[in-house]
Amino acid sequence: MRIEENKPLAPFTTFGIGGPARWFVGAQDEDDVLGAAAWAQERAVPLFVLGGGSNLLVADAGFDGMVLRVGLRGIEVNEADADQVLLSAAAGENWECCVQRSVESDCAGIECLAGIPGTVGGTPVQNVGAYGQEVGSVIERVRVIDLVDGASVEFQANECGFSYRRSRFNAEDRGRYIVTRVDYRLKRGGPPTLRYVDLQRAFPGGIRPTLPDVADAVRRIRRNKGMLLVEGDPDCHSAGSFFKNPVVPEERMREIAAAAGMEPPRFPAGVDGQVKVPAAWLIEQAGFAKGFEMGAAGISSRHTLALINRGGATAGEMIALATRIRDAVEAQFGIFLEQEPVLLGFCATREA
Repeated sequence: MRIEENKPLAPFTTFGIGGPARWFVGAQDEDDVLGAAAWAQERAVPLFVLGGGSNLLVADAGFDGMVLRVGLRGIEVNEADADQVLLSAAAGENWECCVQRSVESDCAGIECLAGIPGTVGGTPVQNVGAYGQEVGSVIERVRVIDLVDGASVEFQANECGFSYRRSRFNAEDRGRYIVTRVDYRLKRGGPPTLRYVDLQRAFPGGIRPTLPDVADAVRRIRRNKGMLLVEGDPDCHSAGSFFKNPVVPEERMREIAAAAGMEPPRFPAGVDGQVKVPAAWLIEQAGFAKGFEMGAAGISSRHTLALINRGGATAGEMIALATRIRDAVEAQFGIFLEQEPVLLGFCATREA
């Protein structure tokens, strides 16, 4: 196990922002993970687990602790029964490679999650979802290392506490477990999921798309919204959606409509009496359009939810922009927007 000191973290993030880690370890197997965790615990050093860096904003001063980058590799596709397969992927695998392996194997369940940057290990933590799918609905089990007991544990899906962008791993057990492998139960032969209007429009006239067709369509849609990592595209220097779509009681919709002077869009929240309001719509109604700039920080020219590093932005500038947007939405609608990216190296910040 090689421990590096004062390792720059900006190159490991899609924002391209942030200072160095005081200590840095790249873990290639579970023994490396356990060794790094033990080293940090013995010295009372804060430990942060880094995956693909696609949902992370690092402070300008960096992180005065140990960053453990999970690099475990390996993907296997095994028969579960006549209609289903079990796709097992190590936490350090690129998520896009995992999705591509699934659709090439004619396995449905994560095809709408194509083009999302990051690694496999982050998917159960955030219960990653898009275009009508969430990983929580297809995860069979999650293998983790328990930093309290120093042992490997496997959780079944019903033990993970999945909900909208949440799990036990980023809620009540935040910081206790390090994901090392995820098993996804997928349906052989499809059919693909076509719940979202954007996807339905991509296949008009009764066209019956294949799983690779749907994955490619999702990538095109994401690219048009600046949500696909493309070399040289300035809109890609972001952490994707910076704010979560708020879930509110149905009766609040009248108040929101009154504040906006128009009926807001809404989506089912999966909870009785609750609806999901697009955060992008709230932000736009509060006066922030695509392409808005505030110094070197800004809003994507193609998607209101993506805050971008326009070139040389600091973490402080990104937080200032996020705070200005959040305060304006709260002042107009009484809704506090909860951020999606993890903040590393910052003092305590207000979160919903």
